[in-house]
Amino acid sequence: MGLLKSAADLVYTIRFLKLLVTPFEDTGAFQAGIIDADGKKRSDYSMNTVDEREAYSTHYTPFHRLVYNVKKLMAKAPGGSSKLASYAAALYLIKESGNLSSKNLEKIHAETGIDILDMLSEQSEWFMLGDKQLAPGVYRIKNESITVNSLIEGIVLKNDQVRITEANSVACGEIFGICIYKGIHLKSNHEVYVSSAELTK
Repeated sequence: MGLLKSAADLVYTIRFLKLLVTPFEDTGAFQAGIIDADGKKRSDYSMNTVDEREAYSTHYTPFHRLVYNVKKLMAKAPGGSSKLASYAAALYLIKESGNLSSKNLEKIHAETGIDILDMLSEQSEWFMLGDKQLAPGVYRIKNESITVNSLIEGIVLKNDQVRITEANSVACGEIFGICIYKGIHLKSNHEVYVSSAELTK
């Protein structure tokens, strides 16, 4: 029972992350006309037809409202309107903290109905030295990202600096073919996890 509950929790965690990184305009609720481009419920949305009621119960559940409210709160922070970009790093941390194999995480991810390829950024080759090694140095984060590890839970803003040391220039892990690296977030001096696709000079 414990394993089944953990798997169910992970499905919701992955669904939460996926919805969090999806722009409002790409959500089912926006396409059904329930919310506007800022994630606010439209006052003119009616539930007079069966289709409207079905769209509402499918695309605007309490789960959706929770994620939309979190997105709106984050958007109030400086730079918060930037696209969240650390889905690969978040999945890697879920895998590590849950002590899951890639195969198990892939099975759990399949239960969410989310296409992994739609969510993972392609690996950037700009700063690669070969053998999946990232050139040491100070990088800037391309987009705002959620950082979750044992030391810090928070937001890394767009253009924040991250230092990749020589010791951490080799990938610490991989998730669905995306290499993950440890870096130091210079503003907080905490360790963060990033993929090369999230970095720019």
